[in-house]
Amino acid sequence: MVCVVRERATVNVLSVDVEDYFHAQALSGVIERTDWELLPWRVEANTERLLALFAEAGVHGTFFTLAWVAERHPHLIRRIVAAGHELASHGSEHRRVDEQSPDSFRRDIRRAKRRLEDIGGVKVVGYRAPTFSIGRQTLWAFDILAEEGYRYSSSVYPIRHDLYGMPEAPRGRFRPNLRHPLEEYPISTVRVGGRTLPCGGGGYFRLLPYAISRAAIARVNRVERRPAIFYIHPWEIDPGQPRVKGLALKARLRHTLNLDRTEARLRRLVADFAWDRMDRVFQGGG
Repeated sequence: MVCVVRERATVNVLSVDVEDYFHAQALSGVIERTDWELLPWRVEANTERLLALFAEAGVHGTFFTLAWVAERHPHLIRRIVAAGHELASHGSEHRRVDEQSPDSFRRDIRRAKRRLEDIGGVKVVGYRAPTFSIGRQTLWAFDILAEEGYRYSSSVYPIRHDLYGMPEAPRGRFRPNLRHPLEEYPISTVRVGGRTLPCGGGGYFRLLPYAISRAAIARVNRVERRPAIFYIHPWEIDPGQPRVKGLALKARLRHTLNLDRTEARLRRLVADFAWDRMDRVFQGGG
């Protein structure tokens, strides 16, 4: 049973999925996990650029961080926390939920939570699944998240997509299971002409003109009267990242399109709307 919860604020959620370029799903077909240690690491410098941009704009956000990154860049994690941002979990090694068993998923999120809390020195209560991979076949993941001490998830994108999506899910915050208090905060969408369209960031933010993203988020705020949830990856502001050979055209476009324009668009976005951490917008945390 799903219980829809009405939002109480119009301040939007700014979120970052802290992973390196080679963690991206679009590159998974040509980069092996065993190669990660051998590739140039760029996540620290790119995340520092985001931290500087947010500090300049006077905004805070939630950083959904891979334990893999935290273990190799512990000082970056402490800088995220020291700057007043929320530290949350993106899992341990960027494994899709729908490619794990319930037991392996439990081990993954338990390890990530412990490592992030040990390194960051703060309690971790939020989780985002890699590639928004909680869907109708993996609803069991919500129960495990609650059992492992997480208070919320932001892992559902209620759209149709070839890599993810649960179009039948509520478009606003909801409780997946009334037996526990864990809430899901889906990535934002808008309804246009009877269709549900994405407006929460990622490749769509890079692909579409900025005016479209701005109008969609404004519609979520003014017409639907709820906060928008926006996300970005550090590698999306890095046009100088290595170009990976062997990618199919679709994957190459999905990963590299408009990387040189994203930082400027993000600056406009953080100036055009009010933003804060996910825990404060939805749970009064901090």
